[in-house]
Amino acid sequence: MADVGGRRSRAEVTARGTSAPGDAAWVKSERQLDREHRRRRAGVRSASLATASTVLFAVVVVAVVVSSPGWPRVHETFFAWDEFADAFPDVLRGFWLNVRIFLIAEPVILAVGLLVALARGLRSPLFFPLRALAVAYTDVFRGIPTILLVYLVGFGLPALRLQGLPDDPAVLGGFALVLSYGAYVAEVFRAGIDSVHPSQRAAARSLGLSRTQSLRFVVLPQAVRRVVPPLLNDFASLQKDTALVAVLGPLEALRQAQIHSADTFNYTPFLASAVLFIALTVPMARFTDHLAARAERRRAPGGGT
Repeated sequence: MADVGGRRSRAEVTARGTSAPGDAAWVKSERQLDREHRRRRAGVRSASLATASTVLFAVVVVAVVVSSPGWPRVHETFFAWDEFADAFPDVLRGFWLNVRIFLIAEPVILAVGLLVALARGLRSPLFFPLRALAVAYTDVFRGIPTILLVYLVGFGLPALRLQGLPDDPAVLGGFALVLSYGAYVAEVFRAGIDSVHPSQRAAARSLGLSRTQSLRFVVLPQAVRRVVPPLLNDFASLQKDTALVAVLGPLEALRQAQIHSADTFNYTPFLASAVLFIALTVPMARFTDHLAARAERRRAPGGGT
């Protein structure tokens, strides 16, 4: 006879010949098998309904778009395959510049954001100027639209004619992105640090750790683990905003698409640029979802934290 959890007694298992005497083999009960069968049927039914509704929705959207009066003109202007194939190599070469800007700016933004977050957490009166500077930085650069900041940095810094300042528009655009996203990332780090319960600091201090050691070995590891999903979300936005440096003139993906579009009076090259950005952003978004789901499972009862 099966118990509540579906475990059969040793005598029953032995009588069925499924296990030698002395082995405590586990066999699913009829109730457990029926429960799993019903779950599989419910899963198949849900997947079928989701697939059917998605296909129906896609068919309706395509039918509405294709039957619209302006569709022939839109198809000719945005979906010309010849224009796509002609512009794609140049757009792809320009996209490599977007990727390089992203890969260089990302670690710098992480360092700037973490330093600013730590500066905002300083409580000693001696560090008030540093704390006030960190607050002013986050307030100012979160308040300026990113494209406006790209204009200000890209055209304002070279106008100062100071020795040693870079004049490469790609470098200046990347610097503007660092200033803008560093402010956002600093607030993400600060939220993660504040989310660690004060008892963690108190426990670390009671063990003899200094404030710095408590922050380094106890608070920061927990805070960083908690803010990984929002950080990746910010970096997905950063990857798209690298296209803003096009206003300064470097031949990145959007600029290459603009050049081809100006030559042919066709907007299909912009579609090629969009496809490349989507191809890079979607995997990052799915990875962010995976991390968020894993963090949710860990916070659930019995999740291991």
